[in-house]
Amino acid sequence: MSISYVPVIVGFVIALASYFYMQSRRRPNLQQSMEQFKGQPRLPKFAVPKRYDIRLKPDLSACKFSGSVAIELNIVADTRFIVLNAAELSVDTPSVSFTHSSNSKVLRPSKVDVVEEDEILVLEFADTLPIGMGLLTIRFQGTLNDKMKGFYASTYNHNGEKENMAVTQFEPADARRCFPCWDEPACKAMFKITLDVPSKLVALSNMPIFEEKVDGDLKTVSYQESPIMSTYLVAIVVGLFDYVERLTSDGVKVRVYCQVGKVNQVKFALVVAVRTLELYKDYFEVPYSLPKLDMVAIPDFAFGAMENYGLITYRETALLYDDHHSAATNKQRVVIVVAHELAHQWFGNLVTMEWWTHLWLNEGFATWVSYLAADNLFPEWKVWTQFLGDYTEGLRLDGLAESHPIEVEINHAREIDEIFDAISYKKGASIIRMLQSYLGAECFQRSLSSYINKFACSNAKTEDLWAALEEGSDEPVNKLMNSWTRQKGYPVITVEVKDQKLVFEQSQFLASGSHGDGQWIVPITLCCGSYDVCMNFLLESMSGTLDMKEFLSDKSNLASAWVKLNVDQTGFYRVKYDEDLAARLQHAIENKHLSATDRYGILDDSFALCMAHQQSLNSLLTLMGAYREELEYTVLFNLINISYKVERIAADATPELLEYIKQFFISLFLHLEDKLGWEPKTGESHLDAMLRGEVLTALAVFGHDLTLKEATRRFCAFLDDRNTPLLHPDIRKAAYVAVMRKVSTSNRFGYESLLRVYRETDLSQEKTRVLSSLTSSPDPNIILEALNFLLSSEVRPQDAVLGLSVSREGRETAWTWLKDNWEHISKIWGSGYLITHFVNSIVSPFASFEKAEEIEEFFASRTKSKIARTLKQSIERVHLNANWVQSVQNEEHLAKALKGLVLGKI
Repeated sequence: MSISYVPVIVGFVIALASYFYMQSRRRPNLQQSMEQFKGQPRLPKFAVPKRYDIRLKPDLSACKFSGSVAIELNIVADTRFIVLNAAELSVDTPSVSFTHSSNSKVLRPSKVDVVEEDEILVLEFADTLPIGMGLLTIRFQGTLNDKMKGFYASTYNHNGEKENMAVTQFEPADARRCFPCWDEPACKAMFKITLDVPSKLVALSNMPIFEEKVDGDLKTVSYQESPIMSTYLVAIVVGLFDYVERLTSDGVKVRVYCQVGKVNQVKFALVVAVRTLELYKDYFEVPYSLPKLDMVAIPDFAFGAMENYGLITYRETALLYDDHHSAATNKQRVVIVVAHELAHQWFGNLVTMEWWTHLWLNEGFATWVSYLAADNLFPEWKVWTQFLGDYTEGLRLDGLAESHPIEVEINHAREIDEIFDAISYKKGASIIRMLQSYLGAECFQRSLSSYINKFACSNAKTEDLWAALEEGSDEPVNKLMNSWTRQKGYPVITVEVKDQKLVFEQSQFLASGSHGDGQWIVPITLCCGSYDVCMNFLLESMSGTLDMKEFLSDKSNLASAWVKLNVDQTGFYRVKYDEDLAARLQHAIENKHLSATDRYGILDDSFALCMAHQQSLNSLLTLMGAYREELEYTVLFNLINISYKVERIAADATPELLEYIKQFFISLFLHLEDKLGWEPKTGESHLDAMLRGEVLTALAVFGHDLTLKEATRRFCAFLDDRNTPLLHPDIRKAAYVAVMRKVSTSNRFGYESLLRVYRETDLSQEKTRVLSSLTSSPDPNIILEALNFLLSSEVRPQDAVLGLSVSREGRETAWTWLKDNWEHISKIWGSGYLITHFVNSIVSPFASFEKAEEIEEFFASRTKSKIARTLKQSIERVHLNANWVQSVQNEEHLAKALKGLVLGKI
């Protein structure tokens, strides 16, 4: 080719390419353009919603609804498409139109396509849409489903008749099941809602009523326009309710709604809500941003509660409290859950996570702040000590290889449900507590207030919070905290004494006993011999050394002083001590030198190390023996739970020693039965009231004969008189478990009697107690009957999971039942997070490699993305248990040591 023609050819090619490029912008290939929207984690950004005008008409009898939505949109980039979310809606195609504000020209889409798999609605227009504001209008119809998600129906009884109410549950991504929308947290907009409902019913939404027009049996209720918020916070409730109300000191109207006839059971929650709103206003230095706050008890509700802006919905068990029939644990649950949901009005609603990767900003903070509120309202409950229960849940899940980082990648809406777990909630709250401890409470509060003010009415990411805390503290918060949020897991700090120096090493703790490759910046706190001798530092490398001679003023104590790391368990890590330091700490426990939080931490770390076969069961049992005189509720609660787990492992590993194990645990708790008794004592603490039930339940589970007989006597009195003082609500669960431990195919009295209690009560907390006890029988036939009852129409779907923690003797029966009923269970529960409970509760207790393989084979062709993570975690737990069994079987002298523990102390 002659070189003189190159410029001409190049120019022609460029012109031709330009022509085809412009043509492609005018009319892109349809198939190619449709495909680009499928399988994407997020919606395209070329249209931004600003305001929704929604009108809905639910038909409660037919469980249907119709509606329309007008969405003010800002078209910010050239496009012929509008892509938004819609699921399980029938869109009226002829009604769809887009009107641009500049010329009022009405544009109709040339194609309307619903992509069911991705839950998106794609509108294609013939020409490129003009840049700027416009109005998208759509009419649609839907079903009030029975899945407790989207816009759904819940049932209740009124005057002996079964009635329906209409309820919304939009988090995480189910507003799309009620109206077409941009169903992502960052797509904030204002909402104007209008409802056409039966005139006799109460109709609630996020905002106060603006106008109500009654026309015979129907009324049209219009609500004030909301402030800017995310779709998952929109809420609607339509039903028959009673309510109580109070005003906060700055005039916010607070109401608590419940079923007719239960109004006395919501008065406590009302007081808690008013006091908590006032507390948060002062703590965050930002007032509550809406003119009213409604809280509603919903009979059918999948979660514990949902923080919808201005209209919080709850399970009845999380909101109702009855002075005569609720236990102390129920009272505390109401406080914690109400405080958690109210915290979301700031963390989540006012300042919203940018994407579900940052879910922990909502849930971790709300969990942490709920304890702050509860401690302020009820300091005698020692809730920060009780917080260690949440802390431990986070540690146990995060010790799995199948854990996930706090900031977890979400690639599709169907992956979101599984991260509503102990990592987002419990670990999230724990690292906030760790950071607050490191920065100081005052500095932390001041920086938090700055963060909320800066990001109010907008969205934030994790790094935005770190920046605010860094600016307020002059500490390297971002560098410190990234190691805790962007990688899964946590460290175990090994500490030993060498030449009068403490030597520290960190490695990633895994429950399997192997070491991961993570590394953290660890805030180390420690005391030596006294809480007056403390220090703290950052361990930024894999190891470090501390000269004890510089640390201890009394050099004579060097050889004997106890050393406790992670003081008060404020750091999210475990500690492994050398034998000498461990012995000193055990001595300190026996002589009552350590705080309750530190006694808790030593025990829990020892248990975790034993399970990871880095410590013998013999040494764990010996340490547990040091807690014989323990009186603190939280420490004993953990001691009891560890006992249950050890008993199950011992039954698989050394069945010949099982009776010795049980007798040892009975000896640990028997003195508490004598101290606490069976009935409340005048002036006793809230914590002792909760402890009584835990201790009696443990003694029943371990087969203490006198406890079983006394429980049966009191239960029979309760059957004759439901108001008898012989069976206080605090001990009913213990009595029910004790009664079920005696139930068999030939002795069905307890089982039949508990079913009668269940059927005769309308108190949700009482039903919960019964359901969680029915599968405690050692008889597999009774277990199967109880499991089948969970699937019956007598049990609300959200409550079925309460009965899945079967007795050790019922494991195989429960697994067979799960397999036989998996298709039915998947159909009923498979579209929500409750399905994960079926998998985890029934799979995790097994302890053999063969069973793990069998479980994997069964689910190989049945795994849905919504249970994939849970299934992997559950199978990992089976492997962990199997390894632990092998480790215990290989222990020398365990039998001799155990017999010595039992015979020497009884």
